[in-house]
Amino acid sequence: MFCVTPPELETKMNITKGGLVLFSANSNSSCMELSKKIAEDVNTTIMELLIMVYACKTSCAKSIIGVIPYFPYSKQCKMRKRGSIVSKLLASMMCKAGLTHLITMDLHQKEIQGFFNIPVDNLRASPFLLQYIQEEIPDYRNAVIVAKSPASAKRAQSFAERLRLGIAVIHGEAQDAESDLVDGRHSPPMVRSVAAIHPSLEIPMLIPKEKPPITVVGDVGGRIAIIVDDIIDDVDSFLAAAETLKERGAYKIFVMATHGLLSSDAPRLIEESAIDEVVVTNTIPHEVQKLQCPKIKTVDISMILSEAIRRIHNGESMSYLFRNIGLDD
Repeated sequence: MFCVTPPELETKMNITKGGLVLFSANSNSSCMELSKKIAEDVNTTIMELLIMVYACKTSCAKSIIGVIPYFPYSKQCKMRKRGSIVSKLLASMMCKAGLTHLITMDLHQKEIQGFFNIPVDNLRASPFLLQYIQEEIPDYRNAVIVAKSPASAKRAQSFAERLRLGIAVIHGEAQDAESDLVDGRHSPPMVRSVAAIHPSLEIPMLIPKEKPPITVVGDVGGRIAIIVDDIIDDVDSFLAAAETLKERGAYKIFVMATHGLLSSDAPRLIEESAIDEVVVTNTIPHEVQKLQCPKIKTVDISMILSEAIRRIHNGESMSYLFRNIGLDD
């Protein structure tokens, strides 16, 4: 079993010279588990994962289970224009290397599970985030769950229904993280000349979209605004949403997400913004970012990962970990 684990588990395992963590279950040497902390370079980590999975496969391992709390390249799961679907490539590589089971958490799109031809358990971090809201936000009954774009409205609706709160949606926000220009999918670059098209052909062109001015659908005046999403990487869209909510009268703004990549100068921008607190889980190590920005808080989700590993090891059902999860969650 290859586990990409949070650093909290390292103190309980034996670390080898190569950075691997090796331990046996129930003192049984026939059931060994490997673990390695995520490196700063995600591509290096992916390659190390594939090599070790293949090494286990060639050593006749009965089952090779990968525990990857944050599945890398999960945002590149759709084909835009004639671009590549990197998530599909990564899934194929893992299956080809010999992975027999995958445990992950809050995939960017649930359909990524279909890229694998092995069982995939997509665990949810929302119970831990909901518990944080109820225990750490004293006046959460006066809160409203906010979706920073219509694309994340389903997730916001799920939080709102479980907390019995209202919902608000910000419409007209620029989707920088999802645009074709930002993720480099114009390959080759756009050709403005139409000389290659035969003169006799008149192909109708799709009218480009024009985003309307930013509007908030829902009442946030005098209330706590809780923005929910699955990934926080480039924080520009969150900062713009926070400014809009402040203008509409929200007196406190929280941002909650499962995966806190917080790349580049995100900690500095959060510290200088109108956001009061950013809550993320420890699927990705972000100790450095927390030192740079005290507003960043961490929710530990190692409990559900360890329970998933225990159940698979003992051959128990995983259904208990997916109770009360609907089709839209």
